[in-house]
Amino acid sequence: MDRVVIVGGGVLGMMHAVQARLRGLDVVQLEREAAPRGASVRNFGLVWVSGRAPGAELALAQRARTLWEELSEQAPGAGFRPRGSLTLATDDAELALLKEAIARPDAAERGFELLDQRAAAQLNPALQGEFTGALLCRRDAIVEPRLVPGAFLAFLAGTGRGYEWQPGREALTVAPHAVRDQTGAWHRGDLVVLCPGAVHTGVAGPHLAEYPSSPVRRVRLQMLQTEPLSTRLTTSVADGDSLRYYPAYDLPGRVRLAPQVPAAAAAAAQLLLVQRLDGSLTIGDTHSYDEPFAFDVDEQAYDYLRGRAERLLGTPLPPVRRRWAGVYSQVTGRELYHRSTVAPGVVLLTGAGGRGMTCAPAIAEETFEASA
Repeated sequence: MDRVVIVGGGVLGMMHAVQARLRGLDVVQLEREAAPRGASVRNFGLVWVSGRAPGAELALAQRARTLWEELSEQAPGAGFRPRGSLTLATDDAELALLKEAIARPDAAERGFELLDQRAAAQLNPALQGEFTGALLCRRDAIVEPRLVPGAFLAFLAGTGRGYEWQPGREALTVAPHAVRDQTGAWHRGDLVVLCPGAVHTGVAGPHLAEYPSSPVRRVRLQMLQTEPLSTRLTTSVADGDSLRYYPAYDLPGRVRLAPQVPAAAAAAAQLLLVQRLDGSLTIGDTHSYDEPFAFDVDEQAYDYLRGRAERLLGTPLPPVRRRWAGVYSQVTGRELYHRSTVAPGVVLLTGAGGRGMTCAPAIAEETFEASA
């Protein structure tokens, strides 16, 4: 294999370009926008090992976590920080579930440690609010999602004449070992990798339509970003609602969790809180699975998330700088992401869902290992 064509400039496409160049392959990368605008830049930037299901999902996340740290030396502008995370319990049922998590056979592999309220506040002094204990995951990390594409583009541009970035090119037609863009130009390679993100129509549409039941669905989320907080968070933070969402906590004690408050239940909300390099806070998120998605955002969900964050931090939040909605692609079956052959020499990669930012480096590595 000498030449690869990659369709998509989000984190999955970017990581395929990086892996190809590290293997000495020539790369042409197409992106339909002037720059990535999808879920890759609308997320928390969490490299999230703590909540992954045991077995294949955890192994994929752990490999990706290692790759993120290695690749950060090539692209320091991505803002990789091995900060770890704290998942906070606010009642006895949540704390009991954290105790079950610390007893998992893979707890040490995840870097789990159970802390009481005082120890958690010593580790992360910004946490001065209402909680009873915390689960520390030392393997979790943070990157800057809005900076990741540019940081890796800079790295790729520095790898020499074997890399070509073509924004404003939308792939429309697939042929063996090739795609055609909207200008009529064909782009040919030994391997073509389609990374269309949450766009399930377009170049991926005819192929996905062949399935009796779609292997992927779209999920909408809402998030916000504040102005800088005066104090520094030493970890990312998750609340007890996240225990309902992540498969690592699918343990007997989960059924004893109290029902979510109506505002959280209506939005399928969990609180994740990450501090950006400039001190601002990214806060979210919500989940909506039924299309067509609303074109506006739900202020009640934002009110809930802000209030939850303030109770855990024990201080009012800074003013909100921006709000946004995003849509990502998620598999509907048991696999971790969707990979399929569209035509000879053409593969489709999508559906990584909320694990996309975490696992993208390892998914890209698997693509080239499978194609070797």
